[in-house]
Amino acid sequence: MGSENKPPIPLPPPEQIGIVVEDMDRAIEHFGRVLGWGPFQIMESKMRGVIYRGKPTDCRIRMATCRSGNIEIELLQILEGETPHTEFLREKGEGVHHLRFRVNDMADALARFAKEGIEPVWHQNLPQYGISFAYLDTAATGGIMIELIEIKGVKP
Repeated sequence: MGSENKPPIPLPPPEQIGIVVEDMDRAIEHFGRVLGWGPFQIMESKMRGVIYRGKPTDCRIRMATCRSGNIEIELLQILEGETPHTEFLREKGEGVHHLRFRVNDMADALARFAKEGIEPVWHQNLPQYGISFAYLDTAATGGIMIELIEIKGVKP
């Protein structure tokens, strides 16, 4: 592969597949029975001040995660608030919403995406936890969003 084929935004392999669901309990039962996924760890989170389409917003999310080989499967049910997940659910229904990639430098990764005309639609920096994340709307070109996550002190 020559340098002319080098992507402008090199990313490591995806580490997570995010799936938006309407009913978490039904989804866990379905994926466990049909695909053998599980056991799932379930948690609920109240997120405050997440920037969604340029404005701070609050939401409450129920998440369930399990491993499938090297990939984390994340089921997401939005309980309150507007997020890219609620938008996806209204427009497309349940399904694969995003792929998550871990990056070493969020600012650099976002700058590279911006050069390609791709901006974050949902993002937050949580310095008290050493975590920042951003959802990038690549759905128009690839049919799926990309989530970037930076965890300080943890390499991809």
